[in-house]
Amino acid sequence: MHPSRHRLILLAATTAATVVAGTLGTVVASAAAVGCRVDYQITNQWQGGFGANVTVTNLGDPVNGWALTWSYAAGQQVTQAWNTAVTQSGAQVTARNVDHNVAIATNGNASFGFNGSWTGSNPVPSSFALNGTTCTGAPPTDEPTTPPPTTPPPTTPPPTTPPPTTPPPATGVVQMENLDRGLISVRSGSGNLVSWRLLGTETSGVAFNLYRGATKVNASPITGATNYLDSGAAAGSAYTVRAVVGGAEQAASAPALQFGAGYLDVPLQVPAGGSTPSGESYSYSASDASVGDLNGDGSYEIVLKWEPSNAKDNSQSGYTGNVYVDAYTLTGTRLWRVDLGRNIRAGAHYTQFQVYDYDGDGRAEVAMKTADGTRSGTGQLIGSSSADYRNSSGYVLSGPEYLTMFNGQNGAVLSTVSYDPPRGTVSSWGDSYGNRVDRFLAGTAYLDGQRPSLIMARGYYTRAVIAAWDFRNGTLTRRWTFDSNSSGNGAAAGQGNHQLSVADVDADGRQEIVYGAATIDDNGRLLHSTGNGHGDALHVGDLDPGRAGLEVFKVDEDASKPSSYFADARTGQVLWSTPASGDNGRGVSADIWAGSPGAESWSSAVAGLANTRGQNVGRKPSSANFLAWWDGDPVRELLDGTKIDKYGTGGETRLLDGSGVASNNGTKSTPALSGDILGDWREEVIWRTTDSRALRIYSTPTPTSTRIYTLMHDPQYRVAIAWQNTAYNQPPHPGFFIGNGMGTPPTPDIHLR
Repeated sequence: MHPSRHRLILLAATTAATVVAGTLGTVVASAAAVGCRVDYQITNQWQGGFGANVTVTNLGDPVNGWALTWSYAAGQQVTQAWNTAVTQSGAQVTARNVDHNVAIATNGNASFGFNGSWTGSNPVPSSFALNGTTCTGAPPTDEPTTPPPTTPPPTTPPPTTPPPTTPPPATGVVQMENLDRGLISVRSGSGNLVSWRLLGTETSGVAFNLYRGATKVNASPITGATNYLDSGAAAGSAYTVRAVVGGAEQAASAPALQFGAGYLDVPLQVPAGGSTPSGESYSYSASDASVGDLNGDGSYEIVLKWEPSNAKDNSQSGYTGNVYVDAYTLTGTRLWRVDLGRNIRAGAHYTQFQVYDYDGDGRAEVAMKTADGTRSGTGQLIGSSSADYRNSSGYVLSGPEYLTMFNGQNGAVLSTVSYDPPRGTVSSWGDSYGNRVDRFLAGTAYLDGQRPSLIMARGYYTRAVIAAWDFRNGTLTRRWTFDSNSSGNGAAAGQGNHQLSVADVDADGRQEIVYGAATIDDNGRLLHSTGNGHGDALHVGDLDPGRAGLEVFKVDEDASKPSSYFADARTGQVLWSTPASGDNGRGVSADIWAGSPGAESWSSAVAGLANTRGQNVGRKPSSANFLAWWDGDPVRELLDGTKIDKYGTGGETRLLDGSGVASNNGTKSTPALSGDILGDWREEVIWRTTDSRALRIYSTPTPTSTRIYTLMHDPQYRVAIAWQNTAYNQPPHPGFFIGNGMGTPPTPDIHLR
């Protein structure tokens, strides 16, 4: 049992296992009982509050409608719940089913979660009853061990708006964004390609009518792909779309965004440059971006990192300018600017920011590492304004380190805690000058299968530490910390990449962190490690639809290890590999050619294009960088620098040349962001203009007949968009196969907030 979880397992069966005081024993009942089993987990605890997950397993006849009851012995109160309807009278609590989990088959289960309050103590309930039948067994005697943060955060004003306590609507398990139609009109030849989102909750029974002004342009409701080529329509025509459900037309969408020249420019406000203590001048360029619904209106806003021209790789000495993080609407209104201050160094490995709705209030927050001198979007100061921890080489190797959750609407500080893990002794991370100690990664993961958690990490060349955080009721609380220095975790040391991925690799409904060659389970334990070491790129998805589960394709830079390999994501079993060849710096895996089933994989140091069995099936593409679904078929295209190409056995066909734009991150040549940001399921690409005065969003002008709900309602793809900006940016992959011969995408088990 993981020490940060307080777990009560109540059993009714012939043979039962019970956890008592941290030990595992066996209890044999004299006769089988008809009843239930309850798994009650305190997932985190803070001063005055706690979070819990409950799983009810029915061991008797099928149940259609249920109520689980228990009593608290120390005055605890349930304050917020999801996937259940909770009432409390004094000490007695009743949790009832909601629509989607009303039935529990024999040996089936139902899960729900809640937040609660406590004062002096928080003992677990002594018994439960399902529809009046007691779930028998013995509770554990250990107390929760997850403490509140031991270091008080810097003094900052509290948020002006308290977080809501309304539970999410219970129509599915995973909390996702309640997006609008994302309607766009892209000029296509002499007409307009108009496209819009199909939501993940609309996998059947929804058609659409498209209007140009007040004129309906389709003769009958559109039941196929969510796009329409309005041939001959004037540039700049105004469009709206209406869903048709059960023959009834619904309300009109917001008006379409206009991509008159194939793109939309989002104006930016470039920060003023400056000079370092050594007298070096610097200016700013727009760098990595992310998206989130910051104000809860159903449309995305953009969060952008500004990189100074003197940003450094960790291996390079020298001062850098401050890092700024802005938020913009798609029309170019700047919502706020955070100044991370002099004690956060600039470079690809330092500031990884996450944009996601962590507390389920329908509005995204923004999380990042902060320090003394950081100023929020509302001017709040974190720590000391005068502190300067930079040494003469420009590194920041002393002073406090913080993790801050910012309000996505105004950039105000919501919660600040000490960064986990602390740097400790710099040399213990592998060198004494500050290279390896400040290698940071970040991500977002549905560790409980329902609500998102923030992932913040440090180190990968040697020691690797990953901390999982929950943001509930306005407070960051630590769920667990994984440390390769801890007993049993040594196989993860030195296995991290310059980026990470997040996926439900074991199909248990909860996501894992694929940390390079090692994978960390949702509970913070090591799931497996291939031992193949550090690398620059990895891809996780249903790369081989001909076999069950997900796969990983990864490149390595250890000359004694395979230069690349293809592995089972659940077990880490290597299915095929390529011989060692030194530092293999780039690698990609996706279905880019219909002539071979499933994904094709290729890398810098290996000749040819490999199929899902590792066999060479032809010419290697001319780039090994990003990917985009761009044209009308489900086979993916090559995105590199400021262009998009279609792979062919004899060469590439150019589909898009970005005009007046630039890529980011030097030779990595990555976009600010690429993903299914607007319109139908295909992906947009966002580059900065060459003068950084705008972000230019391109969207495809090509019709498609493939109908897929927005990829942003696939949990694996959505969190991939969140982690895309991390260190060496990599393209997103959904949790299901998209490509030649694909089947019907699975219906996501989601509810919208």
